[in-house]
Amino acid sequence: MQNYDPKLLPASFVPFTASSAFKEKQRVLIPEKAKSQTVVFLSSIKALFDTLKITDGMTLSFHHHLRNGDYVFNMVMEEIKKRNLKNMHLAPSAIFPNNQVLSELIENGNVTDITTNYLNGPVAETIGKGLMKGLLIMDTHGGRARAIESGDLKIDVAILSVPAVDLKGNGNGIEGPSACGSLGYAISDLKYAKKVVLVTDSIIDSLKRVDLPCEYVDYVVKLDKIGDPKGIVSGTTKITKDPIGLKIARNTAKLLDELDFIKDGMSMQTGAGGTSLAVAQYVKEKMQDKHIKGSFASGGITGYIVDMLNEGLFEKLYDVQCFDLQAVESIKNNPAHLPMSASVYANPYDPEVIVDKLDFVILGATEIDTNFNVNVTTDSKGLIIGGSGGHSDTAYGAKVTIITSALLKSRLSIVKDKVTTVTTPGEDVDILVTERGIAVNPKRTNLLEKLAGSKLPLVPIEKLLETSQRIAGTPKRIELKDKVIGLVRYRDGSIIDLLYQYK
Repeated sequence: MQNYDPKLLPASFVPFTASSAFKEKQRVLIPEKAKSQTVVFLSSIKALFDTLKITDGMTLSFHHHLRNGDYVFNMVMEEIKKRNLKNMHLAPSAIFPNNQVLSELIENGNVTDITTNYLNGPVAETIGKGLMKGLLIMDTHGGRARAIESGDLKIDVAILSVPAVDLKGNGNGIEGPSACGSLGYAISDLKYAKKVVLVTDSIIDSLKRVDLPCEYVDYVVKLDKIGDPKGIVSGTTKITKDPIGLKIARNTAKLLDELDFIKDGMSMQTGAGGTSLAVAQYVKEKMQDKHIKGSFASGGITGYIVDMLNEGLFEKLYDVQCFDLQAVESIKNNPAHLPMSASVYANPYDPEVIVDKLDFVILGATEIDTNFNVNVTTDSKGLIIGGSGGHSDTAYGAKVTIITSALLKSRLSIVKDKVTTVTTPGEDVDILVTERGIAVNPKRTNLLEKLAGSKLPLVPIEKLLETSQRIAGTPKRIELKDKVIGLVRYRDGSIIDLLYQYK
């Protein structure tokens, strides 16, 4: 599969060949950072820059567990701006709309390269206009962990927002006024960055649990406030009331039941969107009717999944990030609600990787083509609106990957002849469920055999494309400029697609 001209790929990168190609390579591990003998406590971001002598061209990393409520990333950006540092490489696990200060730094040449897993808002627009000097590299959640541990992503200083730190320099995400729950995306940074800084607003004598051990920590910065936990809930985290979304969810649950995935010991992951949560609701009802207990649910965890744990429907939860405050409270108090690192979650080379143990995953799409390739990185105009996150990771690992979506969004079909950007390869996408029919990847003959005689509205994906075109017409394909502004890096480090400046 090739969605781009390989001549446009920078020389130091390799093209994607297949989602299983990583099996042909050995895991690469650089040495973990030297253990710190003492942890130095500081009182400002300015003091941190002075002490560490942060200079032009350095790579700084961050996690996104406070999501749209994080203050620390912006404080660091303001310090870069004050000092007029140039050619900085930033490696946050995600960038949100509240990080708009970064746009100015990009335009001024303070920041020239960014590596991240997810990106939307003003910064995405700035990069999409071709205003960043260097490249945007977009990883998967598991791919970022792989890139850090292998040395592909070298971090000079990891600056980590941590809700609670003790007097020794240990940290966790479950205590303090800015508690955000799991700190799964920070673990690789902690172990492999040259220097590690915990930024906190709560220093206490001892912690209930240590998530970030002090032997990896060099500095702690105490601030008045590191963020607003209410900003964690950015996006939909409530079950949809839309009739179309509910129809899709009902049919998805019926489909899973007919495929015999709703059974004792089952494992699942759903997203935090309204339709995904509705799928979880209908799956929950079937589990209750059949007196089924699943083994685990995983991923980013919402209060709705916490309720399923508390009601005895799952033995445990594996949580890489908390999507709401109910999940934060649960991971603090329930020993069956377990934090996990991004590597354990989704790194293809991690021997404990959780995504490979999933029975099914429910995912979304901005576009899906007739070869079942999925785009969750850009819209149909080429504007960056997200990124893989765990999409590609879970799609590879789960026994069945189901995309749920309305067939038309804003009168545009999600089904295309060819997606604008490939995020997740079609070889790992099994089923598309829309309100106008269910399309099974023809390569999944085992699923088609199981569904023989089903009363569900099964149709070829080409039929869904025809239906959408009959309703809304055939949209003109948007032409993008030739300038490559970024790379979509698959979880094994290969480049699955390119990002272009939009017109």
